[in-house]
Amino acid sequence: DWSSDVALPICNNKELYHRVKIGNLEVPGNIFLAPVAGYSDRAFRTICLENGADMCYTEMVSAEALYRGSEKTEELLLRSPNEKIFAVQLFGGDETSMYEATKIVLEKYNPSLIDINCGCPVPKIIKSGAGSALTRDPDRLYLIVNAAVKACKDFAKSTKSTEPTAPTVPVTCKIRSGWDANNICWEKASQAALEAGISAITIHARTRSQGYEGKADWKILSQLVDFVAKQNSKIPVFGSGDVFSPEDARNMLTQTGCSGVMFARGAMGNPFIFGQTRSLLKTGLYQPINLEKKLETAMTELSILVQDKGEDVACREMRKRFCCYTKGVQNGSVIRQKIVHAQTVADYENLVKELQAT
Repeated sequence: DWSSDVALPICNNKELYHRVKIGNLEVPGNIFLAPVAGYSDRAFRTICLENGADMCYTEMVSAEALYRGSEKTEELLLRSPNEKIFAVQLFGGDETSMYEATKIVLEKYNPSLIDINCGCPVPKIIKSGAGSALTRDPDRLYLIVNAAVKACKDFAKSTKSTEPTAPTVPVTCKIRSGWDANNICWEKASQAALEAGISAITIHARTRSQGYEGKADWKILSQLVDFVAKQNSKIPVFGSGDVFSPEDARNMLTQTGCSGVMFARGAMGNPFIFGQTRSLLKTGLYQPINLEKKLETAMTELSILVQDKGEDVACREMRKRFCCYTKGVQNGSVIRQKIVHAQTVADYENLVKELQAT
């Protein structure tokens, strides 16, 4: 069984899937996993890459905590063996901490790029002067982003003696459309980011007050694409928000002219969406995923979580993820009621057997 949709309104299929240049970094395609707090850890990134993601971002990492030497924070920076491109997202409201944290990441983790979170709507992040607080405060956004850019340039200079061709790691940022409906401030935030020296920009086209509710305004994404072009900037613009299917990704690309798409909630329990989207963009068709593949992938993700966090913590964290894998599955609601009690790998194995028997 194959799925298809209507003909593309703007570009032909092959033009929609393409390589992306971010500074001196070349990414093989334009379908990404967004940085998702509590979800895009090493285990999930591994699975997404195996299933077709071109690049995956880490969970957002506190610049302040990293600067202060938090071991728990450094756990967020575990790199997957299949992660050829390592995209690290930092958040923070203090330029000194951002500069020093960026240096730590460069020295210890060999990142491919550094992304600065200027859009998270969570109150505790905003109170620290980070996240969406930066979209509302372009002067502060400039200082934070420029601190990371400066750290990357300084690091590249310091390594020239041992590596004459050492590249400068590009810095990107992710913003929101604004603070609330009365404060749509993406344009000033984007201008500040461009002046600070970013190599790419992503917008989640919702306001801080919307959180993850309501509808993302893709018209703003389209306006950002035009705005960046008018600044004579060649940097790519990526889109996020309300991308839950391969068709959604295709529509975002055709309707807005953005360079790439970030999946967030749309990839939860469905890492197959990356390969399906690539297939749709290139051929106009994609294959559905059967139950066996979903369950096999879920158990692979659990096994990596166990390696990183131990069985007890991994099994607790896998509950929400396993629920996502079983959405739309026959007898899934019954299984989800049992998942909340899963404490061991054996418990999950038994749930898989129960699902396979239905």
